[in-house]
Amino acid sequence: MIRHFTATGFVVHDDSTLLHWHKKVQEWLPPGGHVDPNEDPVQTTLREIKEETGFDVEIVPTQQSLVIGNLDQVYAPHSIMIEDVTDAKHGKHQHIDHIYFTRLIGGASSPKGELATDHEETTIWLWASLIDLQNGTSFKTPTGELRTPPEDVLKLGSAAIRHVSGV
Repeated sequence: MIRHFTATGFVVHDDSTLLHWHKKVQEWLPPGGHVDPNEDPVQTTLREIKEETGFDVEIVPTQQSLVIGNLDQVYAPHSIMIEDVTDAKHGKHQHIDHIYFTRLIGGASSPKGELATDHEETTIWLWASLIDLQNGTSFKTPTGELRTPPEDVLKLGSAAIRHVSGV
């Protein structure tokens, strides 16, 4: 089976994390995408968040790094998830997704507006609170349907908020 490396960043501000309605996947998801050639997963996370939201963020380490002077280190992800994906270009394949927790640098405003254009598609962004995620709150999709984020987003988003905000 074909596998692609991807990276995802849970953007945390106060007691909330940023989610968008992913048109192709039809789910509420945090920003992220494919690791480009010559890019590490941290660079991908920061680039994808900037491209998709306009926000500058920083990685919040979830593990303590060793002090090593002779080599550069890349922050370890909080988790690495294996996700089954099907699309028109690659058919059935998997994403090896590096999950990072991040925090905003500067204040929070609407990511590229409440309704934004991203890759020529309309994208709806929302701030999901820790209580929303813990309660499995449903959010309105572009078609007006109420949908709860998938289990991994509920659990990882909650963990990101608790870790970054210290709640």
